[in-house]
Amino acid sequence: MKSFPKILFFLAAAMMLTLFVFPMWSITLIAPQYPKGVTMYIWINKITGSEEGTLQNINILNHYVGMKYIEPDDFKEFKYFPIVVLAMSALGMILAFTGRWKWWMGWLLLGLVGCALGLYDFYQWEYDYGHNLSPTAPIKVPGMAYQPPLIGNKTLLNFLAKSWPYIGGWFIGGTFILGTIATWLQKRKTVVQ
Repeated sequence: MKSFPKILFFLAAAMMLTLFVFPMWSITLIAPQYPKGVTMYIWINKITGSEEGTLQNINILNHYVGMKYIEPDDFKEFKYFPIVVLAMSALGMILAFTGRWKWWMGWLLLGLVGCALGLYDFYQWEYDYGHNLSPTAPIKVPGMAYQPPLIGNKTLLNFLAKSWPYIGGWFIGGTFILGTIATWLQKRKTVVQ
């Protein structure tokens, strides 16, 4: 039982690697012509869709309102996010063996800062795509921006845009929950001794 917090913290750090297995975010557009929705999945290193041609369909829809094409190669983050996640996961797994709860707390705080920066970067991309519209767009609505919500649902003309964490994103939430529990247990154990 003495090593339970260490095992828990190790699992929390290892859980970050699920970002290579599952998408971290999803954006779904629902409209009369797409009653089931068109879903785009954002991974740690790529963008995919719920079906073949999803990204192409989203780009066609975006073209009508003047949004630029979503090109996965334009996202430089896809090159360094995997390195950051691997480094953070490895560091957390190594720190698990130390049993030093203050270091664990530092790792969790560093991870929270990284997540906050990632969300801010995501918001900036959404803002750019939704506000910097082509003046030659076939459909122009004065004062209208097409930025999907960072988190939640938003109506954009006849579309309902839904933006939520996906499986990988929920696992990252699990990383912080398990890591916090492990840190609390380890601190409690240290104070008792």
